[in-house]
Amino acid sequence: MCNTKLRRWCSCLAVTAVMLLVFTGCSNAGVLDPKGPIAEQQRDLMYLSTALCAIVIVPVLVLSGIIIWRYRDRAGRQAKYAPNWAHSTKLEIVWWGIPIIVILAIAIVTARATYALEPSKPIRSEVKPLTVQVTSLNWKWLFQYPEQGIAAVNELKLPQGVPVRFEITADSPMNSFWIPQLGGQIYAMSGMAMTLYLQADELGTYAGYGANFTGTDFAKMVFDVEAVTPERFNQWVSEVKADSPALTQAGYEQLAKPASSKVLTYSSFPDGLFDKIVRKYAGHAHGRPDTPKHDDTGGHAMNHMPDMPDMPDMPMDN
Repeated sequence: MCNTKLRRWCSCLAVTAVMLLVFTGCSNAGVLDPKGPIAEQQRDLMYLSTALCAIVIVPVLVLSGIIIWRYRDRAGRQAKYAPNWAHSTKLEIVWWGIPIIVILAIAIVTARATYALEPSKPIRSEVKPLTVQVTSLNWKWLFQYPEQGIAAVNELKLPQGVPVRFEITADSPMNSFWIPQLGGQIYAMSGMAMTLYLQADELGTYAGYGANFTGTDFAKMVFDVEAVTPERFNQWVSEVKADSPALTQAGYEQLAKPASSKVLTYSSFPDGLFDKIVRKYAGHAHGRPDTPKHDDTGGHAMNHMPDMPDMPDMPMDN
């Protein structure tokens, strides 16, 4: 009997030790190890939501264990038996009131955070934002720096402490652009240009992902995000301009074909390439690619379908 109890206690201690190692043993915890202001606010929101939920969850789990232990079937059981007890107004108020208050608190906190963390909302800073145009390809990422006039594949360099305005689209199936330590993910969709502001406050290399399954080489859609000093960033731009080939339109069309890719850099790219990629799937009017039409509500109008040839009359069943 003693051996059985000892084994149970040892098992519990072993499980607890494993959980502690899992939750505290990682030096890089991704979203729980933020390196920028957006990721920090998102982490704080997760912590606060978890704490509010714990107000209900922890007591329920503790009481569940106590009840199971207290009222377990055993020889000589002396638990109180009250078959006629049916209702307690005070207890009803407690176990309904507390969850309602918690839910309201979570709703208020989440609503405020949703507006504060709107992806297209600029980050407050005295430094001018850097624009990076991101295109999801099968199965690679193309990063264009329109102000610097350079481009890179599967490599993203950012100056430390500078807000970055990402303009994100896809010339492939829908994907999701995600740098966990800098902020939440956002979809990359063909025919649309999504806006996302992020900022790296600490020097270092962070992992970037394609977080939406897109086929055969989806697992290779990863890239390094290196936060460097502004001086080092300018030096990198100069090196790319001096040592890398130009990305031509024909070169882009070859790059856009489904295939994985190593890290590549380009000293220039065709003017308006990003806008052409966005408009490529945005609609056609009267047989020619053009800016998509808008309806009266400000949304994109549906593409016009070509006239269909007349179909012969078909006999109808009586």
